[in-house]
Order: sequence, then structure tokens, then C-alpha cells
Amino acid sequence: MSLHREQLLGVAHAERQRLGRMIQYAEPGTWDLPSAARGWWNRDVLAHLAASDTACAQLMAGEPAVELDEFRASADGVFDVDAFNAGTVDRRSGAEIRELIETWGKAAEAFIAYAALLPDEDWAAARFPWLAGDIAARYLVQSRIVEWFLHGEDMRASNGLGPQYQHWPVHLTIDLGVRMLPWALSQAGYELEGRTVLVEVEGAGQGAWHWGLGSGEVPAGSKKPDATLRGRAPQLALVAGRRLTADDVRGSGAVVLGGDRELARVVLQQIRAYP
Repeated sequence: MSLHREQLLGVAHAERQRLGRMIQYAEPGTWDLPSAARGWWNRDVLAHLAASDTACAQLMAGEPAVELDEFRASADGVFDVDAFNAGTVDRRSGAEIRELIETWGKAAEAFIAYAALLPDEDWAAARFPWLAGDIAARYLVQSRIVEWFLHGEDMRASNGLGPQYQHWPVHLTIDLGVRMLPWALSQAGYELEGRTVLVEVEGAGQGAWHWGLGSGEVPAGSKKPDATLRGRAPQLALVAGRRLTADDVRGSGAVVLGGDRELARVVLQQIRAYP
């Protein structure tokens, strides 16, 4: 399901506010605790968001994404997303927490505001040079919602506020993971043209997707899926966000494989909501 522009921007604004409240209520001492994002403290997660949302706001405003462009120019044509993220965090290692909070909050708010100001033709047709290549405005907005949700959960894991699953962030994380399946499978060396998967999940984030696994393929209305994934939406979203593994959710019964079980296993292992 694709959300209308106004609804997608409304979800983005709500998720930005939700993350802002979490930051506001986190105990000060917890910023120096390890997060659920491997290798990063909670302050590092915040530094990463400050850098990423600054770049996104610059792109959406039609300006150069300075830090991103600098890294791309030094990358010799091979863009390593993990290296870029690590570099932006290291660059901010000496920043005060309040500075990181203010930078992130202003950047995230500016990003949404500039997205709302885009002319309709740019919303539909413009492409922005993001991490894995050019991306449409609606998917750049969706990717920020996914990042705010996932990294919010990373920080909640150790700041005492605990997990919090709401429908749209969970749903849009799974949606982006499903949409990226042809790319993710191709990156992993799989050629699955003509094959399809049905994803049906319940709970917060519930939804259903019947998706072609070859690039640009749309299943015919009468085609039965070759494989199925059924289960709990929050857990599948965390697999797509690389916070849980395929084995974690299979072993717990949170996601059940059906149809061609080997194909379903491959899809579950490869689904991801970011490059």
C-alpha cells in the first residue's frame, strides 16, 4: 500500500515528534551506555541521526549535502555506507549531547518542511543522490521514518524507556524491506526472476504484500505466491532492520515459512530496509 503524500508526511512528522519525546525523557546518564546498534553508544546513534538528517535536509532543500559529497569524492567510485556512517559518528565524538540533540531536531524538522514544499512534479519525478543511488522523494521520506523508528528502538533498549511499537513506523519498515527485495536478493547473488513471495503479518504494523522477486516484476493477479512469510509485524520489521536474525524469528515462531520453504528462508534472510 502506498500512502498519499500528505499522509506520509504526517507520519514522518509524528515519528519525528515521538523520537524527540524519547530523547527528551531519556535519563542523561544513559547517553553513555551501549545501544542495541552494534558498536555504538546511545550518543553515537544520536550523532549518526544528526549527520544523516542534516544531509537529507540539504538534499531536499536543493543544496549540496556537504558531508556526503566530501565522502563520495574520496571514495574512488565505491561508496561504503558503513564507512560513511562510522566517519560521521567519529567526527562528532567530542560534541556535547545537547549540541547533537539540537542539530538532529532542527535537521529532521527542516527535512520534513522542505519535503512539504516540493512542487508536485518534483515529488513525483525528482531523484535525490542518497547512499545507494538516486532515490525518489517519497522513499527518502519513508527511509527517514524507518531510521527514526529503528534507531529509537536502539536507544530505548538501554535508556530505560523500553520498546514501543506503533503501526505506521513498523508497517513502513516492512514495506520498504519488501520493496527492496529484488535489489537485496540481487546484491546477495540470487537470480529469482518470475518468483514471488507473499508477506502477511499481524499486530502493530500489520499488512500484506505479494511481491515479485525480479527487478520491476509485478505478480499477475491470478498468480499464486511461490513462498510465504506469515507472522508478527514488529518482529519482521526488526529483521528487515537487521536487529533480529532470520533464525531468531523462525526459532521463536514469530515468522512462519510456507510454500517453497527454501525460497522463503532466503527471502527472510535477505530482507532489509536500508542499503
